[in-house]
Amino acid sequence: MTSVLYDAQGPRAKRRNVLYTVVFLVALAALLWWVYKSLDDKGQLDWEKWKPFVGSEAWTTYILPGLKNTLIAAALSMVIALPLGAVFGIARLSDHAWIRVPAAVVVEFFRAIPVLILMIFGNALFAQYSNVTSDDRPLYAVVTGLVLYNASVLAEIVRAGILALPKGQTEAAHAIGLRKTQTMTSILLPQAVTAMLPAIVSQLVVIVKDTALGGAILTFPELLAAVSPMSSYYGANVIASFTVVAVIYVVLNFSLTSFASWLEQRLRRGKKSTGAVLAPAAVGGTESAGTVV
Repeated sequence: MTSVLYDAQGPRAKRRNVLYTVVFLVALAALLWWVYKSLDDKGQLDWEKWKPFVGSEAWTTYILPGLKNTLIAAALSMVIALPLGAVFGIARLSDHAWIRVPAAVVVEFFRAIPVLILMIFGNALFAQYSNVTSDDRPLYAVVTGLVLYNASVLAEIVRAGILALPKGQTEAAHAIGLRKTQTMTSILLPQAVTAMLPAIVSQLVVIVKDTALGGAILTFPELLAAVSPMSSYYGANVIASFTVVAVIYVVLNFSLTSFASWLEQRLRRGKKSTGAVLAPAAVGGTESAGTVV
């Protein structure tokens, strides 16, 4: 028996796949056991290493303040980078060269520079030419670097999403007399948002993770930067500290992607149910009126 997508497996293929599955599970179990045994031999699984994370002191002193700074930097970067990326993405599709070319230069320039260099540049810029205090300077530098880099990436996502739409959409809009701005805002962007959403969310997850670069280089007190003082204070339990922080990052990014998946499904359902349904009486009335005319 065959399927539309693939040929059905025969008895030998099924036995081979079962064997591969068993071998993989045994290898995975052996790897997990080796990791567990290594950590246990080094004393990393002792209760004393994990006990600080059960109480409230480690959370209120290190983890929660670091998480707060991470969320602040990520939220500010998202709020600024999303509309900025949309503007530059649309500008790259302009028919006017004096708009399209400068937008392309800006996008390609900042997309080619590592975000860490942009953060360091922003930190030096704020130190020399602004009145930003030394306490707030790391936050400003991190947000600046994240905005410049991710806005350029989001601009390419927006441009690709719009170009992926059938050209008939634009031609139909022009046929009914819509101007270019009306076509973009009323026809193209609403359709492209759903297609662009997975890529946009992936870039937002990158923003959350890249805030850690500010903690590593610019002494920005974000979540990952809390590991070093926390592990030193509680007896160099580095693995326990990194494990707790990694779990927090996983939960945070999983929540973001789950919300995006829910939003995408809702948008798709909303587009499927936007058609107006006319009652039979209304259809008959319309036909009668046409006949009288």
